[in-house]
Amino acid sequence: MKGIIKALSSFFLLSLSLEVHSSSNIASAAATSTDWILLVAYILVALVFSFVCSIAEAVLLSITPSYIEHLQQDRPRRAILLKKLRLDNVDRSLAAILTLNTIAHTVGAIVAGAKATLVFGNAWIGLFSALMTLAILFFSEIIPKTIGAVYWERLAPATAVFVRWLTKVLYPLIWVSEGLTKLISRGKQQHIFSREEFLAMAGLGKKTGDIDEHESRIIDNLFRLGSLKAKDIMTPRRVIHYLQENDKINDVFDHVVSTKFSRIPVYSNDIDDITSFVLKDDVLMAQAQGQESWQLKQIQREIVCVLDEMKLPNLLESLLNQRQHIALVVDEYGDTRGLVTLEDLVETLLGMEIMDEVDEVRDMQKLAREQWLQRARARGLLVDEDEKKDAEQDE
Repeated sequence: MKGIIKALSSFFLLSLSLEVHSSSNIASAAATSTDWILLVAYILVALVFSFVCSIAEAVLLSITPSYIEHLQQDRPRRAILLKKLRLDNVDRSLAAILTLNTIAHTVGAIVAGAKATLVFGNAWIGLFSALMTLAILFFSEIIPKTIGAVYWERLAPATAVFVRWLTKVLYPLIWVSEGLTKLISRGKQQHIFSREEFLAMAGLGKKTGDIDEHESRIIDNLFRLGSLKAKDIMTPRRVIHYLQENDKINDVFDHVVSTKFSRIPVYSNDIDDITSFVLKDDVLMAQAQGQESWQLKQIQREIVCVLDEMKLPNLLESLLNQRQHIALVVDEYGDTRGLVTLEDLVETLLGMEIMDEVDEVRDMQKLAREQWLQRARARGLLVDEDEKKDAEQDE
C-alpha cells in the first residue's frame, strides 16, 4: 500500500510536469538522440536510487535485536555499527533513506516528465505516465523490498555502510526531520517487542518447525511461571509423608526404606510444628554405622519456610540462594499448608516430571495422595469424596 501511494504521487508529479511543459508557448523541435539518452538516463537514475533506498529500508527493518546480539560474538565491529543504525538511531537511519528516496521520486518524475514531452510529444503523454508509474511501483517498491526482506542477512553489511554515509551526507535534512519527529512523538519510545509478541513468535516458530514442541512448551511455562504461587504446585498438607523428631532410627528404618521419598519432613509436637527434614540416605547411613538408637533429631536438617502466596520466580531464587531443595509452605498465620521442592519448580517449568536418583515413580505428589488414602482405609477412616477426587484426578 505504501508503494502504491508513492507510485501514485510520482504519477501525479509526472502528469503535472507534462501538462505544464505541454502548455508552454515555446515550440519544441524534433527530439534528438541526446534527448533520448537523457530521458533514459533520468529514468534509470531515479529508479536506481529508489531501488537502493527501498532495499536498504527493508533490510534495516528486518534486522532483529537477537541477530545483532549473536553477531556481537563473531563480528563485534559490524554488530556495533548495526546496533547504532538499527536500535540506537533507527529514526535517523530511516529519515536518511526516505529523504533520498523521496528526492529520487520527485526529481526523477519532474525531470523525466519534462524530457518525455520533448521526445514523445503530447500524444503519448498518458501512456508514458502510466508506464513510468508501473516502473516506479515494481522496480522501486515491490521488487527491492522483497529482495531486502528475504536476503537481509546477506545485505546487512553493505546496507550498514551505505546508511552510515548517507546519514552524514544528508545530515542537515535529517536534523530538521528529527526535530519534527521529536516534537510530534514528545519523547515516547516504542518497545522492541511485547510479551504477547514474544509468545506469538514462539508459536509461529513451532508451526514452522524452527522450535520443537518441547521448547515451545518451556517458553509458555516460563511466561506462566510469574502468575503461579507456591500453593499452586505444593504437595498438600493432608498427604505429607512425615516423621516425629523423637523417633529412633531403628523404629522408623523399615518405614523409611519402603518410602519413595528422598526427603522426609520431621515435626516436633504436631504437623504445624515441622522444623526440619531428614534425608533417606542419612537414615540408611546411620543404620549401617550402628547408630540405630539415635533419634531423628540427631540427623535432621533445617527446613526453610515460605509463604503460600510467594510467586514461583521468587521461590526459585530463594531456594537457589539458600542451596535448599525443599521448603515448608505456610500461610500468613504460620500454619502448615504443604511442601514444595526444587523438583516441583523445574517440573513446572519443563512441563514434565523430574526423577531424582532414588525415585521409582514419576508423579510423587500423586504417590503421596495414594499412600495417604491407603493408610486411611487401613485404619478404617472414612475418606471424603473430595479427597478421592483429589487423589484420582491425575489417573
